Amino acid sequence: MALSLRQKQLDVIVRMLHLYQQQQQQNTPGGGGGQDEDEAYKILVMDAPCVSLLSPVLRVGDLRRHGVTLTLSIDRARQAVPDAPAVYLVRPTPSNADRIAADAAAGLYASFHINFSTSVPRPVLERLAAACAASPGSAHRVARVADQYLDFVCLEEGLFSLAQPRAYIALNDPAAADADIAALVDAVALGLFCIAATLGAVPVIRCARGGPAEMVAAALDARLRDHLLAKPNLFTEAASAAVASFQRPVLCLFDRNFELSVGVQHDWSYRPLVHDVLGLKLNKLKLPAEKYDLDDSDKFWVANSWSQFPKVAEEIEAQLAKYKQDVDEVNQRTGGGKVGVEFDGTDLIGNTKHLMNAVNSLPELTERKKMIDKHTNIATALLGHIKERSLDGYCDCENDMLVNGTVDRNTLLSLLRGKGTKEDKLRLAVTYLLSFETPPSSELEQVEAVLRESEVDMSAFQYVKRIKALNTQFSTASGTATKSNIVDWAEKLYGQSLSAVTAGVKNLLSDGRQLALTRTVEALMEGKPNPEVDDYLLFDPRVPRSGTGGQFKGPFREAIVFMIGGGNYIEYRSLMELEQRSQPSKHVIYGATEILSGAEFIHQLAELGQKAGLGGGSSNAPPGPAQ
Repeated sequence: MALSLRQKQLDVIVRMLHLYQQQQQQNTPGGGGGQDEDEAYKILVMDAPCVSLLSPVLRVGDLRRHGVTLTLSIDRARQAVPDAPAVYLVRPTPSNADRIAADAAAGLYASFHINFSTSVPRPVLERLAAACAASPGSAHRVARVADQYLDFVCLEEGLFSLAQPRAYIALNDPAAADADIAALVDAVALGLFCIAATLGAVPVIRCARGGPAEMVAAALDARLRDHLLAKPNLFTEAASAAVASFQRPVLCLFDRNFELSVGVQHDWSYRPLVHDVLGLKLNKLKLPAEKYDLDDSDKFWVANSWSQFPKVAEEIEAQLAKYKQDVDEVNQRTGGGKVGVEFDGTDLIGNTKHLMNAVNSLPELTERKKMIDKHTNIATALLGHIKERSLDGYCDCENDMLVNGTVDRNTLLSLLRGKGTKEDKLRLAVTYLLSFETPPSSELEQVEAVLRESEVDMSAFQYVKRIKALNTQFSTASGTATKSNIVDWAEKLYGQSLSAVTAGVKNLLSDGRQLALTRTVEALMEGKPNPEVDDYLLFDPRVPRSGTGGQFKGPFREAIVFMIGGGNYIEYRSLMELEQRSQPSKHVIYGATEILSGAEFIHQLAELGQKAGLGGGSSNAPPGPAQ
């Protein structure tokens, strides 16, 4: 059975909203049910991170169906509703514990159903308990305190984010303290534990040696092992099901430096364009005049979001033509084309039927028109940016470099001198840098000169250039001691996992535009000997630490692929294509510390360059919030 992360997260949220009373009832699809006592109106209180995790899976109308009449922020002053139960969904922080205790002491609500989005630390739990015990009448109002392991944003069935911003900077900052890096690694491991707990599956973990991926893998392995010592645990029921099916998922961990170019390149598909150019966040799009939801409830988006932009424009035109044809047909059937004709009884009965059919078709026609108008507006906004910034030219040039390993120097320099934002030019230049092992020095100098002419901040370019230089030194160093010195220096200055940054075209795009990430995931799922993944580490939390016997290397039907340092829609699409072409069928879920556009990621590279004393000037704009 395919991993269904979004549905399982939704199931947990729905049970929580129904105060867990439907656990005594038959489990019904979508968490529905009759008007039981738990359907009485209730208040939902959340902090900002939990609003973000809830919004992609439940809309306001959905919340009302589950008995929620008010959704309030824990950070704002709230009026008492003493006859209503309150469901809290918040992160387990000391400040949130204090606010809940104060609300209970003030008797704001009839009962308190407290749900922490992830495992609550013991000091926070004790703090909440002590505060409630100290206030007369508080303790009896607290009906339930639960860890929900929901601390991730599920954007769709196969895509999630831990909403941990700037992880790439934190892990690669030359001034980062060891304690800060350890705290981030632990936070990522806890987020992935939430994924495993929600799925009810203990994964086999694979990652490359060294760097953040190994650090996260070790931390997650330790957390899962500790949890599995308790009986029963979150995975007890799943264990028997897994034994029955002989299947567990493989969790493939990667560091963003594994394939840097994908993070900055432009793309010509509808969904990556909407994300990169128009700022799609949490499946919501804000245009100057309108706000839109773009999720699996939008049939056009589901059917066309991975198509190339020109194809999408053609499809909108085709849908509009079909809509007009259907409207004309309805008008004709209802007598719109029979002016002056006398009707007998048969005609009247026939026309009444047509009229009824027309009335019945009106809601569907209205919805189609709304959908067409919506995507016409989005496509028009995109087209404006494409023309203003020559985005088609950037996509073509980057595609030639990454796929074909060639570049037309005149085209490259013309784009760098011409239209486009400073971020566009920087992304093109960094893609050029990453596409060739050793670009001609004269060509490289020209690229740098044109960037300076355009007043582009060179920090990101120089940062990637320095990583390449260190990597080259490492690959050509003669003695082991020399290599060790270079690695130590590189790791101190730029973080780890540098080896794949400049692997050239073979590690960027291969035949059929398959990304290195997808190729590696496919190899890890197959579990056969393969030089690309033979040296990958394997952690199996269900196998005793002593000895390596019993470690299962595949094949796997299901995989969770996680990118530490920021993911993107290009990698997500590539993994979906792997899923669709695989025989026998495979199922892949893709996640990342945050989902970044190319412009947001180039800002992070620029900031690291500035921290390392490279380039100059300030970033053109602040990076957006994590998704």
